[in-house]
Amino acid sequence: MSRFPEPSAANDFLAAHVARLQTSLRRWTGRELVDRALPLPEQAQRLFEAPFALLSHDAAPDPVFTYVNRTAMALWEMDWTAMTRLPSRLSAEPMEQAARARFLADVAARGFVDQYEGVRIAKSGRRFRIRDALLWNLLDETGQLCGQAAMFSDWQFLP
Repeated sequence: MSRFPEPSAANDFLAAHVARLQTSLRRWTGRELVDRALPLPEQAQRLFEAPFALLSHDAAPDPVFTYVNRTAMALWEMDWTAMTRLPSRLSAEPMEQAARARFLADVAARGFVDQYEGVRIAKSGRRFRIRDALLWNLLDETGQLCGQAAMFSDWQFLP
């Protein structure tokens, strides 16, 4: 079972999780995902429906996705339930997993890294390269690491 229900108007598009994404990104980079002046449920809806991919995973030893927006679900060709049960390492091809793990360790140590590039694989086996991705650590209300997030708007499907 997914940790969260799929974002919808009924659950304010997971506004509390989106607030964590926003707060953590602002802490590390000073950047915003969406206009903070908007009501939080509207921010969350805009991010869920955004034309860029936005994902997060937990801080477990084998992290599992906790959040994916519609663009990410379309890229990986999976619905909310499938994505939020998927260990995030499986979003990359086996040959890419070691490099991905090293990169995520760098993010954990530094707080955030931008301009990441890597190859990912959809459920159907279709491969795509992501470019200029931003990854950052997610912190809970006590300042403890509780996961990582990523966003990117540049991808190319590979032959």
